[in-house]
Amino acid sequence: MTQTIEQKLTAIRQYMENQNLDAFIVPRADEYLGEYVPEHNQRLLWCSDFTGSAGTVIILKDRAAIFTDGRYTIQVKQQVNATLFEFHHLIDTPHMAWLSKQLPSHANVGFDAKVHNLNWYKSSIKVLSEMQINLIAVAQNPVDLSWLDRPQPTQNKGLLLAQSYTGLSSLEKRQKIGADIAKQGADAAIISALDSIAWLLNIRGKDIHCFCVILGSAILMKDGSMTFFTDPAKIPAGFDAHVGEGVTVVAESAAMATYQSLGKQGLKVLADPETSNAFCQLTAEAAGATLIPGIDPVATPKACKNNTELTGMQQAHIRDGASEVRFLCWLENEVAQGNLHDEAFLSDKLTDFRASNEHYVELSFDTISAAGANAAMCHYNHLNGTPAKLPMDSIYLVDSGAQYLDGTTDITRTVAIGTASDEQKKMFTLVLKGHIALAQIKFPEGTSGSQLDSLARQFLWQHGYDYDHGTGHGVGCFLNVHEGPQRIAKNSNGVALERGMVVSNEPGYYKQGEYGIRCENLVYVADKGLVNNGKKFYQFETLTLVPFDLRLIEGALLTKDEVNWINLYHAQVKEKISPLLTGADLTWLEQATQSI
Repeated sequence: MTQTIEQKLTAIRQYMENQNLDAFIVPRADEYLGEYVPEHNQRLLWCSDFTGSAGTVIILKDRAAIFTDGRYTIQVKQQVNATLFEFHHLIDTPHMAWLSKQLPSHANVGFDAKVHNLNWYKSSIKVLSEMQINLIAVAQNPVDLSWLDRPQPTQNKGLLLAQSYTGLSSLEKRQKIGADIAKQGADAAIISALDSIAWLLNIRGKDIHCFCVILGSAILMKDGSMTFFTDPAKIPAGFDAHVGEGVTVVAESAAMATYQSLGKQGLKVLADPETSNAFCQLTAEAAGATLIPGIDPVATPKACKNNTELTGMQQAHIRDGASEVRFLCWLENEVAQGNLHDEAFLSDKLTDFRASNEHYVELSFDTISAAGANAAMCHYNHLNGTPAKLPMDSIYLVDSGAQYLDGTTDITRTVAIGTASDEQKKMFTLVLKGHIALAQIKFPEGTSGSQLDSLARQFLWQHGYDYDHGTGHGVGCFLNVHEGPQRIAKNSNGVALERGMVVSNEPGYYKQGEYGIRCENLVYVADKGLVNNGKKFYQFETLTLVPFDLRLIEGALLTKDEVNWINLYHAQVKEKISPLLTGADLTWLEQATQSI
């Protein structure tokens, strides 16, 4: 049965009335708190029609509001009914601060502890208690109770990933992380991040579109033994031998009892208050466990790719680069013949080129295929409406990537369709200059991404421009295309960039209603032996191997050093990609990588 948004809100409000609630909070996150949410857990989408990857809905008795970040300020107004929802910016108007001003004292705010992290819970209690407002955990999520045609969870079998791709066995990883848990004074750790579990067990899955994981959670003991809460039907044959001794698979329904048992034993439990949901931590604590807050102990070791993983990432990017070059060659020929395809056709064509590659599994995210003004929405998705056709004399932005058995890719290229304007060339060049500045930097050990972010923005800033997204996110190895804990952004988390970490380098510029520009490569942190006064210095090595569009570069804005970087990068692209190409594709690459 199809329900309208009005009917859905009415159903939730009826629940609120029955439970004596004055408000209810619906985040985008589900029980696993990851960026990617399976279809059956898309609660925010269900009650609002908003498809973005970050947002929160607050439902009051007589109105509702949706909070999104700067990536979605345009999109949210296109998708969400303005007569039913108010629109707010998550940063400018924090949702709990806003809520505290909407309700009288002694009001009751409902929330599902399974879909919020512990930090959110603690900060929200503080904000609301100052106004004498109560935060109440509900026993059942009203969205789940009201969702009449809720999809069923997937039943896909998992994949055992060979050590030839991972470099380390599951047992080696678990024992190493177990030792780290013990060093932090804990007996056990709650592991909630889906990619952390997949990495620990050297398994992958198909439970979430573009994110190769099996849904579940885990407890890792300090001796390296592990309990994995998931659907046992998803565990593939040979799992026990693959992971080695000490792994027990238990149905998710038994997780609560296990969390309580941690408390009954009086154990000290390490948990990440950002990546683990409030329910599991509060349950363990209420039963007698002592919580030790800390970063997910798997996050940093997973982010620091070993040599086997880095080699795999490099090989995946060579194959992926060849596919992108084939697509760009095809696109240029189609435009020359007057064939101005729509965004969906272009996206599908690029996927076809990728899907023919060795070790290809699936896309690493839904391709952002954005023609003309649509590219001004930096996370545009042509699937959310009618795909636009390429306008002549414009620029086309395509942000795409793939999951391969040996690595994950993510690349954005901005391409001239016909003749770009002088303004577009200027802005593209300013963005590219920022990309080059970040790509070339050498930085001392201990440097965080926030300390490097302004390098990519400096040329835009000098002309009075900026972009409302981070400059770089971490990337997993055949895992999450958005990986923590590392990132490059204005307001970063202070995590130091360490050897082997993979991050994106993607400054951009977006002119609302006209065009968008982004230049994105993946890079990894490399140790080239540079030491000064006993201080080790790192630098970035580029993984992505695809030319930038020379037609969009305004040479007069480049320094000699920047010209040299472009020429050296394009020479490297030509050297690595040429052996995989023939005929017109090879000719196109030679022209696209010529020296400037």
